Amino acid sequence: MISQLTGALMRAILVALLVATPSLLLPGLGQEITQIVALLAIFAAFFVFVEYAATYPGLVEFRDAPPYNRVRFLMLLATLFLITVACRGQYDPTPLAEFVTAIGLLLGHSVDFPYSPLSIVMDALPRGTTVEQAQMVRIAAGLAYLVALVSLTVFAILIRLRSWPSPTGSFNVWINLPTFDPTAGTDVVKRLNRDARVNIILGFVLPYITPPLAAFIAANHNLSMFSNDLTLVWTVTLWAFLPASLFMRGIAMHRLSDMIEAKRKRLVDASMDHGDGLHAF
Repeated sequence: MISQLTGALMRAILVALLVATPSLLLPGLGQEITQIVALLAIFAAFFVFVEYAATYPGLVEFRDAPPYNRVRFLMLLATLFLITVACRGQYDPTPLAEFVTAIGLLLGHSVDFPYSPLSIVMDALPRGTTVEQAQMVRIAAGLAYLVALVSLTVFAILIRLRSWPSPTGSFNVWINLPTFDPTAGTDVVKRLNRDARVNIILGFVLPYITPPLAAFIAANHNLSMFSNDLTLVWTVTLWAFLPASLFMRGIAMHRLSDMIEAKRKRLVDASMDHGDGLHAF
């Protein structure tokens, strides 16, 4: 119990630092924005602490199946940090900021081809966007793209190397998939495969539909991602993080269906061998 509470507290502190990182590094943010970020960080920390300290499951999926949530956390943290460093480099051009900016600019130009997600983002920029602002969006999107691809690759490798979610084949669906009812509907393997396909499709489509949707909402509510650097950081980060998270969830669901199907096959083979043995006897 003590170790569970300690782990929940550490996770809560890390999530609070993640939420506060951009506002801590970016200069020129007003006191009102700082207070809002502080409240959001406290709320996020409280939510994570309650989820991981509770005995019963809540809303967080794969709570006891690392490294799923750890990879997602590191992906979000790395994206926020790199884009924040690039934005800060406009006012404080340190060697690190210049290096990150150069990497982001190179990647931004590399993935900006017709019908790519980045080209959709650039086309969705509002009228009046300056060259400097468009360049910053390209840099941020390039960095976010890089982190998302690296994170997906690392997660795919880790689940193979570590026989995720469990080398022994045991998996507590109730704890790790609290919103998934294995007893409802059709066969659980078919449902997991269906959910995996839906998540992967959404992960592929989301980067294309969110930029025009965000531009439409911003135009109708007089909002702008260029109102301050903090808005730009979070907008581009979520644009890359949410689809990557859906891809990861799809991969995880497909892995679970394979594990259940393999376990069923072993049980069937064992029962057949047992029946043959009785018949021979």
